[in-house]
Amino acid sequence: MSHNSFGHLFRFTTFGESHGPAIGCVVDGCPPGIPLTEADIQGDLDRRKPGQSKFVTQRQEPDKVRILSGVFQDERMPAQVTTGTPIALLIENMDQRSKDYGVSREKFRPGHADYTYWAKYGLRDYRGGGRQSARETACRVAAGAVARKVLNQLYGQVAIRAAMIQMGTQTIDRTRWDWDEVSRNPFNSPDPGIVNQWADYLEGIRKSGSSIGAIIEVVAEGVPAGLGAPIYGKLDADIASAMMSINAVKGVEIGAGMGAATLTGEENADEMRNGPDGKPQFLSNQAGGVLGGISTGQPVVVRFSVKPTSSILNPRKTIDVAGNETEIFTKGRHDPCVGIRAVPVAEAMMACVLADHALRHRAQNDFPSPLAGEGGAPRA
Repeated sequence: MSHNSFGHLFRFTTFGESHGPAIGCVVDGCPPGIPLTEADIQGDLDRRKPGQSKFVTQRQEPDKVRILSGVFQDERMPAQVTTGTPIALLIENMDQRSKDYGVSREKFRPGHADYTYWAKYGLRDYRGGGRQSARETACRVAAGAVARKVLNQLYGQVAIRAAMIQMGTQTIDRTRWDWDEVSRNPFNSPDPGIVNQWADYLEGIRKSGSSIGAIIEVVAEGVPAGLGAPIYGKLDADIASAMMSINAVKGVEIGAGMGAATLTGEENADEMRNGPDGKPQFLSNQAGGVLGGISTGQPVVVRFSVKPTSSILNPRKTIDVAGNETEIFTKGRHDPCVGIRAVPVAEAMMACVLADHALRHRAQNDFPSPLAGEGGAPRA
């Protein structure tokens, strides 16, 4: 099965299945000399791991990461650092219950990728969804932690944060937005006023055996102007591709996104003034931090929609591998709103795209220029 790698200069390849012995990734292209330990990665994995509240899957996975290669330290060095060679990261699966998936061995779950995998490959690992499972996203989060280290080494502190801003039909009040609140509630919501409402809402959905979708917003601050390239290397195109590659994502927008269709030219154009530091100061950010595929220096703002979890307890009409019409309901442990745990995955994919573009920018632009000093991404 091809197409398991993402990125160009900063590139990662994931491997493993939901109910296999382990999952993991190999990160290639990380520059040498960057301090990196398992603790640098574990914090992000802990935010994504299952079983942390009754509102997510109850599968109990510690998601402890091991660095197998690509780092080095001896008595002359104050810290373990990257060597510039591939970084292999391994996460063991500890709590598989494959017997819960016997019903989907012969039947296709509606809304899931069971049928399309079978149609393409002629066989599929039905245990927990195999490769199509969101379990794979733990690998992305691990790679994203490495990408954050690269970005901070190049540009100082680049803040990449995400939050769930809508669950089903219930949307946050943006006037109450508080980034610190995201880590204080089980929904990764920036609005403390909606937490109890969401708890009641999702509890009803969970008890009914169903599921619900969500919208996630990702914001990257500290991104310099100049990342990305015209036409086929656009920063926003790669971000959109990254977010669409996350399990269950069905739509992506950047900046004003679909709402830009309702704006006038005057409303949509982000006016500019000269800032106190001599750099351009934008008076709005309808562009979401990207113009012509190149970063503007403003926050990069992305939103995406996550569909409801397809594995639900309520019977749905389907067919089996022989084409017989039947019904199916799914046992096992599943997220009633998979958008909750998509938050750290979104941050990771944003980090990987930005790290890749930062290295690509440095490769093309890291040379003396007659226009040097007139703005743009710093030459690392």
